[in-house]
Amino acid sequence: MKNRKSMLERALIIFISAMRVGPVLHTSWQHLMTVTVLERQTEYCMTAVGVDGKTIGRLEAVNLRSVWAHEAHDFTPWLLANADQLGEALGLELILEANEHPVGGYSLDLIGTAGDEVVIIENQLEETDHSHLGQVLTYAAGTEATNIVWVAARFREEHRAALDWLNHRTDIDTRFFGIEVSAVRIGDSVPAPQFRVVAKPNDWGKTARARTRSEASAAGQLYAEFWDRFLSGLGGEGLQQWTSSRTGSNTKNWLDMPTGRADVVYGVKFSSGGLQSHLYFKNSDSGTNRARLEQLRAVQAKFEGVYGRELGFDVRDGRSACLIWDRAAGKVVDKDKWDSYIRWFIDAQKRLRASVEAVGGIPV
Repeated sequence: MKNRKSMLERALIIFISAMRVGPVLHTSWQHLMTVTVLERQTEYCMTAVGVDGKTIGRLEAVNLRSVWAHEAHDFTPWLLANADQLGEALGLELILEANEHPVGGYSLDLIGTAGDEVVIIENQLEETDHSHLGQVLTYAAGTEATNIVWVAARFREEHRAALDWLNHRTDIDTRFFGIEVSAVRIGDSVPAPQFRVVAKPNDWGKTARARTRSEASAAGQLYAEFWDRFLSGLGGEGLQQWTSSRTGSNTKNWLDMPTGRADVVYGVKFSSGGLQSHLYFKNSDSGTNRARLEQLRAVQAKFEGVYGRELGFDVRDGRSACLIWDRAAGKVVDKDKWDSYIRWFIDAQKRLRASVEAVGGIPV
């Protein structure tokens, strides 16, 4: 309890000084608020208690900065490597793919996926503020994320209410989460993280609204059935590692598969021209996408030689993305041809991945 007592004594000294010197009142209380935020995770002295002859520890709070001294250099890399712990709190099968992801001229802390949905995370190892709220919205718009997660040491009520309002006002494909992070330990154990959800979507409300939308349409159900069978096909060939998609979760006409880079994905889809297998460059900076495409176009002869036929190398007009693609005839409504579609998708992706490997991998 010594640290808590020390903090209270400091607060009392600041208060008495402020009473004596009027002009410093605002500055002193501003300092006190900073002390309170930084020390709200103060380490407390622990004693084990005996119950029926058994020693039982007591959970103690640990100062966040003693665990992760620097947000960008310590906490964000740790979270990138331990996504499952945050995913458990969120109720998502979270896979984080990159940190410091470029969004225009800014850098998003973390980006990843949950099934086929994009997840972005903005971290703040202190009390929430308006600046980070603006960053969260900017990154959400720049990545077209479905799940937007704001992690902070403490949420101001105004910011928690803002996330609740966004969840109420946005559609079913946009979800905002507020997560308070803390650290605890028992006795002399190593610190452990704790994530507490303080803001989340109103799933009941969004589910009710979803019934009136096309997400439950016949086309969506048809795509879900096809991708379920496609995932089974991958499993049958021992290729389940290609994707973390869950059965029944994808009602869209495409399926993205990770490359290990957040801004480049492999993919298969039903396009207006039929079946399509592709490598998709989707960095928010169109110049980066074009540069990567041009590096592969420079070795196009070797790339297509390994693939076995010609491919499309396209800059998307009016869009920042670029892609390398192959196509074949096919429509999702032709259920009797689904098995042949799946064989084509898998064969095309095997060829594409072999070609990428043959030319030295995806350009940086």
